[in-house]
This record gives sequence, structure tokens and C-alpha cells, in this order.
Amino acid sequence: QVQLVESGGGSVEAGGSLRLSCAASGSRFDRNCMAWFRQTPGVEREALARIYVGDGSTRYADSVKGRFTISQDKAKNTVYLQMNSLKSDDTATYYCAAQGGPSYGGAWCLMNTHFPAWGQGTQVTVSS
Repeated sequence: QVQLVESGGGSVEAGGSLRLSCAASGSRFDRNCMAWFRQTPGVEREALARIYVGDGSTRYADSVKGRFTISQDKAKNTVYLQMNSLKSDDTATYYCAAQGGPSYGGAWCLMNTHFPAWGQGTQVTVSS
């Protein structure tokens, strides 16, 4: 069973930066596609970034492209979300998610919308 633990949230002023971490455990075959989502009350959860663990390929939502970067440290089983140029609209609870799938390439991961494993979330508050 995959377990995900997020950390790194907090409060920051607009224009600032934060780096979120997601420490993963459990079978690596069940978490070779990792993603970051965010959610605010009353709003549908938004997929921000995906990374295919096998080759590090990534995909971003338009709302964060150029500001956020997803990366990984395979040795630490950790995925990161570097968030720069933060705006008040980025205030949300941020979640890490994982899915296992084919290991021959990452195209499926970058389009994946089904993530069975989730972390508990970490709050990010951006003040203007």
C-alpha cells in the first residue's frame, strides 16, 4: 500500500516561493506516476503537475506553467513542487497523489486522471 506524506506548506507573501515535499513509501510499481493537486473549499480539485518517475517527464496545468516545477529525488523516494511567484489565487490545500502503471514509457502518466493514493494535504496561504 502506497503512503504519501506532504510537508512544506505555510504562509508566504505574494511573489514569494515555497517548496512542497511528498515522501512516498510502499511498492514503487504502485507509484511510478506522481502528481500534485490543490483544492479550495467549494472548488473541484485541480491537477497541477505530473511526473513519470521512470524518466522524469513532466506535464503542467496552464495555471502554474512557468511558475511551478515538479521534480523528484529517487534515492529519497520524494517528489517536490517548487512554487515561485506565488499569487493569492494559489492559496489552497495541496495534495500529493500516486498511481502505478506501465513502466515502458510515461505518456500514460502525463495524461492520467486516476490516482488511488493520496496524501493528507498541506496548506499553502499566500497573502497579498
